[in-house]
Amino acid sequence: MKKLTSRIDKERLLLGIAAPLLAVVAALVVTALVIAATGKNPGPAFHDMMTYGFASDSQVFILNKATTYYLAGVAVAIGFRMNLFNIGVDGQYRLAAFVAAVLGGALTVPGWLAIPLIIICAMATGALWAAIAGVLKVTRGVSEVIATIMLNSIATAIIGYLLQPGKLGQLDEAGTLVSTKPLPSSAHFFNIDTGPAGVLDGFIVVAVLVGVAYWFVLGRTRFGFDLRTVGQSESAASASGVSVKKMIATSMIISGAVAGLIGMPTLLNESHQYDNSFPSGIGFTGIAIALLGRNNPIGIALGALLWGFLERTTNHLEFQGYDKEILGVIQGVIVLCVVIAYEVVRRYGLKRQQQKVGAELAAQAVATKKQEVA
Repeated sequence: MKKLTSRIDKERLLLGIAAPLLAVVAALVVTALVIAATGKNPGPAFHDMMTYGFASDSQVFILNKATTYYLAGVAVAIGFRMNLFNIGVDGQYRLAAFVAAVLGGALTVPGWLAIPLIIICAMATGALWAAIAGVLKVTRGVSEVIATIMLNSIATAIIGYLLQPGKLGQLDEAGTLVSTKPLPSSAHFFNIDTGPAGVLDGFIVVAVLVGVAYWFVLGRTRFGFDLRTVGQSESAASASGVSVKKMIATSMIISGAVAGLIGMPTLLNESHQYDNSFPSGIGFTGIAIALLGRNNPIGIALGALLWGFLERTTNHLEFQGYDKEILGVIQGVIVLCVVIAYEVVRRYGLKRQQQKVGAELAAQAVATKKQEVA
């Protein structure tokens, strides 16, 4: 029995490794075909991506991008673990960043107090905005997909209205950029100077802490167990005494709170203000990264790093004469290949388990029959 358990564990491990490897190989093949279809040689393109992507300055760029993408992936993954599709992460983080920027620009307290207040404000804003969709779902049965899509549009309209000169926005000296009042220097988050490679955002430390908290809460606490149970079967969770409605609302609030952190690396480490060039669409990138990482904290980290690597290298390829749409094609192909590969491996693993159980039952039946004959 011990040998059998060891063999099953090894096979499970191999299946777990096979899925991402199959996805990467399939994505590389399809991407190569796409590049070849544009009349270019995929070999030099891949070589250039690897060379440029692992340069020291590129590594800092990728880590900075991955910090933001990781937070987005975790925010989405919290909803996924509950079988909720929080499309509203994009609106939640932008509204949270805007409100936090307004608060930060108005604060006159020391930096050691201002920075926590800005972060708490962002998390609270994201949580409250996500709570609207959660409350609508548990009280009126409104789909979180519809509710969050509409809330994204409302958040965009609110920011656009308030971010105007004369309201909460102001024009720069050139008269081209509208922004909130800049944060005082004391409210800037720390950076890590890596020398010629560039400056690494200090908020990467917070992203790591969020990942550890996500792993611990969902995998090592009763709350995380209840959350995963509701996501797998609401009826089973309800029968075991778990309040399904409470868990739905709570998970949306937590997802929104994490979403509030997404804009903090840009606000506290880079721009130090919210303006009309503030990055958008990161919430939707988080959906792809959560899918890539299978809602696992380490998997999401690898997906975020891959996304940052692709963004850095494919933008460089554009200057080498390749079509700029290559990035979108590669990203879409990778996500599609990952989803298909995991499903293929899952079905194969399920079939192998059924075969093993059938073989064990047959062996037990034969042994019982021999004992009866004896």
